[in-house]
Amino acid sequence: MHRILISACLIGRPVRYDGAGKPLADRRVAGWLAEGRLVPLCPEMLGGLPVPRPPAEIVGGDGGDVLAGRARVVTATGEDVTTVFLAGAVATLDLARREDCGHALLIDRSPSCGSLTIYDGSFSGRRMPGAGVVAALLAASGIAVFADHQLDRLAAAIAAGEGGEPATG
Repeated sequence: MHRILISACLIGRPVRYDGAGKPLADRRVAGWLAEGRLVPLCPEMLGGLPVPRPPAEIVGGDGGDVLAGRARVVTATGEDVTTVFLAGAVATLDLARREDCGHALLIDRSPSCGSLTIYDGSFSGRRMPGAGVVAALLAASGIAVFADHQLDRLAAAIAAGEGGEPATG
């Protein structure tokens, strides 16, 4: 049975940039947690960032562009944290492989975990289609990544016993 990598904030851990959690109130998540199937983590903390921390956005593209060296991750205060985000992504992939995670349930819009939508790098609240650094690396490595609002699709993929491709939208 594959395990499920999950953004720790989605089970209520106070690891987000603002020191808060963002728990998903869903019986399936609670069940997977009780079964020991969930592997919670915060990639940004794995990379070495503290809580709280300044918000960050990807400038010049999305997570795939960061992985390719064409974009960077910058905080609202102007600090380039690309190296930290890349370290967190690599540590996350290593953890996913060690823990036999075939799926990942990640919070959307995050510069690390977003899988469908991220902020556009202007710190104006504008969103754009794209993946965060971790979501891009996991997907490129064969782990099926699902956004927090794709629980039905994740549950269907698990029930079918497959990694499954998350649908867009």
